[in-house]
Amino acid sequence: MTPAEFEMMLIRHEGMELKPYKDTVGKLTIGVGRNLDDRGISEEEAMYLLRNDIEIHARELADRFPVVRDLSGARYYVLVNMCFNIGIHRLAGFQRMWAAIDRHDYASASLEMLDSKWAKQVGKRAEELAEIMRVG
Repeated sequence: MTPAEFEMMLIRHEGMELKPYKDTVGKLTIGVGRNLDDRGISEEEAMYLLRNDIEIHARELADRFPVVRDLSGARYYVLVNMCFNIGIHRLAGFQRMWAAIDRHDYASASLEMLDSKWAKQVGKRAEELAEIMRVG
């Protein structure tokens, strides 16, 4: 039996679930029988997931708001960070911030970030990101 054949056998026996579920004994499980309650994930796996999620959010952001392609790295990463935190649909609701970015008025964009429910919810994160948006 090859390693690939063994993997397919395990998938047949365990199933493959791409969202967390409770297994037959009530353990939170994902993938091919990964017991999250007892085993969790490794730091390497967490970093893999993080990099994958960053790529997804960056792509969504560039598709929805092409202006981000012209921003400095720091300002671009501010917006990827926000997208990671609240999702592309909620980020799209920052209409005055986006208008300021379109005008290259980053001081106003920074103020618009802070004048939001999001900023009240995340506190210091919003302050840090707004400052980066302001100064680049």
